[in-house]
Amino acid sequence: MATTIERSTTSGDGAPRPPRDYTRGSERPVGGFELWMWLFMRISGIVLLVLALGHTLIMHLPSGGVDRVDFGFVATRWASPFWRSWDWMLLTLALIHGINGLRNITLDYVRKPGTRFAANMVFYVLGFTLFVLGTIIVVTFDPSNWPPVA
Repeated sequence: MATTIERSTTSGDGAPRPPRDYTRGSERPVGGFELWMWLFMRISGIVLLVLALGHTLIMHLPSGGVDRVDFGFVATRWASPFWRSWDWMLLTLALIHGINGLRNITLDYVRKPGTRFAANMVFYVLGFTLFVLGTIIVVTFDPSNWPPVA
């Protein structure tokens, strides 16, 4: 048995609601926190594209490809503050960008406020934990503390 759902053509105050144009996608937020998150997603996406392409071009394409990446390669690469900063920025922006994307998904699909809050808190705690662990690794990595590789 097929059923149909009729949508209300009026808003909560009784005024007629304009028909939604599904061909245009979502609208840009008008202001406040959501506008800043909308801008952040666009800018961080562009910066992440540069960082990720640079990472791929440096780590995986030149002579030897992935086979040359080992402990010694990372130790030599991370001897430079530039590459540590590059990798830390990639980590930070990817985590924040991804968690904000998950937040947007929960805003779109999770209707119950309590469930939405709980899901977002799980994302925030997981993201913060990964950020702290990644930052500790990038900042404190010292190859002399590791036994020599045979």
